[in-house]
Amino acid sequence: MAGMPHHKSMVSPGFAIPDRVSTERFLVRPLLFTDAALDYGAWSTSIEHLQSIFGPHSSWPNKEMTLEENGIDLAWHQREHEWASSFAYTVSNLDETVCLGCIYLSPARKVGYDAEVFYWVRASEATNGFDASLGRFVHTWLSTAWPFSSVVYPGRDLEWEEYLSMDDRPHW
Repeated sequence: MAGMPHHKSMVSPGFAIPDRVSTERFLVRPLLFTDAALDYGAWSTSIEHLQSIFGPHSSWPNKEMTLEENGIDLAWHQREHEWASSFAYTVSNLDETVCLGCIYLSPARKVGYDAEVFYWVRASEATNGFDASLGRFVHTWLSTAWPFSSVVYPGRDLEWEEYLSMDDRPHW
């Protein structure tokens, strides 16, 4: 498309990007701008719980972020998904009335990996084993439905200290 910036796709042109996946307990689908209120309700009630998910120097989430700013953030995630440059998925209850968490697939920033994955669950779901359940789902989903050969889960399968000490992937 003329005038559009170039974004490197994480997947080959013929790859069918997973759309909706349902389990007995939850639904996973692309995160959209229209999910702003449900998403905001999930993370804004879970700030302390989520502070370390994205690393020791992450500023997300923070209580200063407004619902409008969250909508802008989700619109950007939606655009990146359309470009296939990264993928953000909402995790909701089956009738899509409650956001339970999110899953993010991004190009790896470290040598030796082709993707890095983050996922989180709202604080109210963390105490009932849902974080571990979602983690098992994400690992299986990435190994069966996606083309990545080497995925890193910073702060989960690999401690932050070790991840941060690894060589960065060159940017061209």
